[in-house]
Amino acid sequence: MRKPLFFVLAAALVLAVTYIKVQAADEPMPSAGKVAPTFTLPSQDGSQIALDSFKGKWVVLYFYPKDMTQGCTIEAHNFQRDLAQFEAKNAVIVGVSVDTPDSHKQFCTKEGLTFRLLADPEHKVVDQYGSLGHFGPMTIANRNTFLIDPTGKIVKVWTKVSPQGHSAEVLAAIPTS
Repeated sequence: MRKPLFFVLAAALVLAVTYIKVQAADEPMPSAGKVAPTFTLPSQDGSQIALDSFKGKWVVLYFYPKDMTQGCTIEAHNFQRDLAQFEAKNAVIVGVSVDTPDSHKQFCTKEGLTFRLLADPEHKVVDQYGSLGHFGPMTIANRNTFLIDPTGKIVKVWTKVSPQGHSAEVLAAIPTS
């Protein structure tokens, strides 16, 4: 007796979902108390942005998987919504993914984002921060955030971030001046 096509497709889907998994980063993740690894990457407007250029400010360095996807859009919108509160605490928001500057430009234009999104298509900084991941055959940045103090030291690390309430969580971790 033949099994309906539905059951065959369902079994194939289960196998595919089992195969697709987020894998661990290649490099160890820098921890709280360590100096943040320095870098320079292109932003959505093509300018080169160095982490060192933010000395004297709090830096919210967040890694995210992919422009224009649901979770990444939610996370970016929440950071944008809270941007004035971050600025009042002398903090900047910097997002990093493995997408290109052009992809970031489209994402910022479409979603009304005004903070910096940095492009790391060669995965150097994503790997340096222990945030390199794989989703099936795609290389992505895992959703991790590093709070860096005005002297350049990492003070808090969040891993496997949930996009919904994360902005408020990070905002609460920055002391009021």
